[in-house]
Amino acid sequence: MTDFKLMQRQVEALLKEEPWYVSAMSNISAVIMNEMDNLNWAGFYLLRERRLVVGPFQGKPACIHITPGKGVCGTCLEKGETIVVPDVHAFPGHIACDSASRSEIVVPIRHDSKIAAVLDIDSPVPDRFSKEDREGLEGLTEIMERWMNIM
Repeated sequence: MTDFKLMQRQVEALLKEEPWYVSAMSNISAVIMNEMDNLNWAGFYLLRERRLVVGPFQGKPACIHITPGKGVCGTCLEKGETIVVPDVHAFPGHIACDSASRSEIVVPIRHDSKIAAVLDIDSPVPDRFSKEDREGLEGLTEIMERWMNIM
């Protein structure tokens, strides 16, 4: 079981040290990959010119651009809420950057009340993400929203 309280303290300490989004997201993606089991990708997509563009991440190379409403990340952007997908093969329009991915969670990150980025995490394990994972990751993004200088 993931210790999200520990992860939240780590993220807050990293953000106090350097709130610039590139450095912060780079380290936060590493924290997530190191602290959570059974992941094959953890990282960020940033909103730029009305589409998501890949940002700092850990894992295999990723899709670079995602339009609103496309895939899990684009759906999260369009709906403005966390999306948990137990089986990515059953998700209409899923974008498969890594064929090993089986489940996914995407959490919006806001700046000035608007979505500025999303946290995207993939797992090779079906139905990997629990209610506790969702709540813990949403807690991480709330810390990021308070501390991080996104623009």
